[in-house]
Amino acid sequence: MFIDTHVHLNADQYDEDLVQVIERARENHVEKMVVIGFDRKTIERAIDLAETYEFIFAVVGWHPVDAIDCTEEDLKWIEELAAHPKVVGIGETGLDYYWDKSPKEVQQEIFRKQIRLAKKVKLPIIIHNREATEDVLTILREENAKEIGGVMHCFSGSVETARESIEMNFMISLGGPVTFKNAKKPKEVAELISLDHLMIETDAPYLAPHPYRGKRNEPSYVPLVAEEIARLKGISVEEVAKATTQNAEKFYKLSQIK
Repeated sequence: MFIDTHVHLNADQYDEDLVQVIERARENHVEKMVVIGFDRKTIERAIDLAETYEFIFAVVGWHPVDAIDCTEEDLKWIEELAAHPKVVGIGETGLDYYWDKSPKEVQQEIFRKQIRLAKKVKLPIIIHNREATEDVLTILREENAKEIGGVMHCFSGSVETARESIEMNFMISLGGPVTFKNAKKPKEVAELISLDHLMIETDAPYLAPHPYRGKRNEPSYVPLVAEEIARLKGISVEEVAKATTQNAEKFYKLSQIK
C-alpha cells in the first residue's frame, strides 16, 4: 500500500478523466491520497473530493506565488475549513523566489500568518520552498513552527537542510525528481535520511517521475518514487511502502478520521 501525500487532483489537467486517474491510482495500490488546495478554486475542489471519496483527504492553504492575492477574509475562511473532519493540514504555504508575482515581503507575511494559523488549529504545515531555503528555515524558527511540525514537500535541498528540518519536527517528502538521472541532492537525501522521516508524493500533475518525465503526472506513479528510494537504500520496495505509509498515517492522523 502507498499513500500519495501531496497531489493536485483538483487541477484543471484532470477535468476530462479524473475518475479514471483515481481508479488507476487505486489499481496501483495507492490506497489514500492527500489533495492540496492553495487558492479559492483549488481549496473548494479539494474539499469536494474529500467529501466524495472516503480515501481522499484535503489540505487547505495559500500558495506563496499567489500571496499577493491572499486577504484576511481568505485566511479566516481557511481557519474555518480547518475544522472540517477531512482537512488534515495547512498549506501549501512557504516561499517561492523563482516566480516574481508576489514580492518577497508579502510572501513572508502570508507565510508567517499561516504558520500561526496552523498552530492555532493544531494542524501540520505543508511547506513549499523554491530558491528560498534560508528564509524558509529562518521564519520557521522565528515562528516556533516546531511546536506544530509539518512536511517539506517535494524536497530538493541538501542532506544538511533535511536534517535541520527534521530537528524542527518536519518530515521530508520526496517526489518524482528523486528518479531523475542528475538529481544529486534528492538521491543523497533518499539514501542518507532515515526512513522514519520520509514520505512520498507525486505533486501530480507536475513533476512526473522517470520514465514519464515531461508528461502529465498522476498518483498511480507514486510507486516509482518508492522504487527509486528502495534502490538507493538497498532495501525492498515493500519496506519503503510500509514505512512511508505508516509515517503518512501518523503524520496526518488518517486512521483517526471517520
